[in-house]
Amino acid sequence: MHNLRPFILLIATLALFSCRKDSFITSKDAIVRLSSDTLFFDTVFVSTGSITEAVKVINGNDQKLRLSDVKLMDGSFFSININGAPGPQRQNVELAAGDSIYIFVAVRIQPNAANLPFIVQDSIQVAFNGVSQYIQLRAWGKNAHFLRNQVIEGNVTWDNTLPYVIQGGLQVDTNATLTIPAGCRIYLHADAPFLVDGTLQIQGAKGDSNHVIFRGDRLDDPYRDFPGGWPGIYFRQTSKANSLAYTDIKNAYQAIVATGSPLGSPPQLTLDQCIIDNSYDAGIMGIQTSIQASNCLISNCGKNIVLSYGGNYQFLHCTAVGFSNDYLTHSQPVLAVSNYITQDNGTSLNADLSADFINCIFWGASGTVDNEVQVTRQGSGSTGYHVGFSNCDWKVKTAPTNATVSNMIANTDPLFDSVNNSRRYYDFHLRAASPLIDKGISSSLTIDLDGNPRPVGLPDLGCYELQ
Repeated sequence: MHNLRPFILLIATLALFSCRKDSFITSKDAIVRLSSDTLFFDTVFVSTGSITEAVKVINGNDQKLRLSDVKLMDGSFFSININGAPGPQRQNVELAAGDSIYIFVAVRIQPNAANLPFIVQDSIQVAFNGVSQYIQLRAWGKNAHFLRNQVIEGNVTWDNTLPYVIQGGLQVDTNATLTIPAGCRIYLHADAPFLVDGTLQIQGAKGDSNHVIFRGDRLDDPYRDFPGGWPGIYFRQTSKANSLAYTDIKNAYQAIVATGSPLGSPPQLTLDQCIIDNSYDAGIMGIQTSIQASNCLISNCGKNIVLSYGGNYQFLHCTAVGFSNDYLTHSQPVLAVSNYITQDNGTSLNADLSADFINCIFWGASGTVDNEVQVTRQGSGSTGYHVGFSNCDWKVKTAPTNATVSNMIANTDPLFDSVNNSRRYYDFHLRAASPLIDKGISSSLTIDLDGNPRPVGLPDLGCYELQ
């Protein structure tokens, strides 16, 4: 009898193990492994395309697992087959311990369909024991130059034959120069910042078709007009001699951020005839840098222009304007200038500041802002400091005291051509009856934002000249 004990223990152990393998794990901590959490269909579609990929769902437990739901979340462009069973959804799929199933995913694209986004997206939900995991699905929707996690090295010039679609981000390396010609279109995904450590030269030209356009890659409603659809363009510390001409930057989180290079010639960033619109946070953010902007429109951003921690700035014939609409509430000044920055520990750092604003418009309405221009200064003594406004129209309840001003027009409606907040339609050309006609001071600019001529004598205020 004594010799039977090991045998009995073995039988009991095997029975217990067999029983465990036949029972279902119900814990939310059950292990479900996916062979991939993202399926990327990497083919460029130039005509109707259909591609199939697969992902494996693995039960990583020593017990059976019941998948309560496996389903395609949208189904507009993708279809799935779950272990041989077609259809957008299967429920109560049982997996033995250590077993797995395959989900086959097909995508079918009509590249010429109206408003089709460049990146088509969907997801598959795998639900079990009250929790869910998701498999992301992404496919090219239109023919384009597709760049993912790209680093630009050396001197590179793009072409304008096809749009550029950027995923994961793009970096212009230190000592590299990227040149973008007129008419180029750049579409960026939500995970794709445009980082400039070297030099960016954008050579847009007069006429809508010749502008260079940066915007998010979602062109389908309602995403096409959402602010914050992509991160923005970031000119970092080593970046130098950047110039943007006839460039439209739309729907970013922070459209332009420039840091460093407050001294020297040329400025770190030159903006000519640029439109920056509908950014969730900042339109232009300069931090101890140098920016020269002329004939630029910065409209309906969370914060249109923020210049902090000193630097050198000149804004000539620019319009900064903010209105509340369904996407953004106008709650911040359209221009904020300071010679300091506050660190995380609460202390402040000061730096030299020189900023001039000539023939500009700073206006906002339908929001909560009384002073559309805010100028603040910390420190005194040897720190260089100058902020000047000349021949500008601004909306201010209390004019800034830390600035020199001349020939200002205060709290006078510019009379823009069209403002319709409910439809989000804005035309910031001046009407013939505008009080800002011929109120500017003569400058070196001979054209306006449209590329139309300005008079030699008394130009209009803002980025547009009445023709």
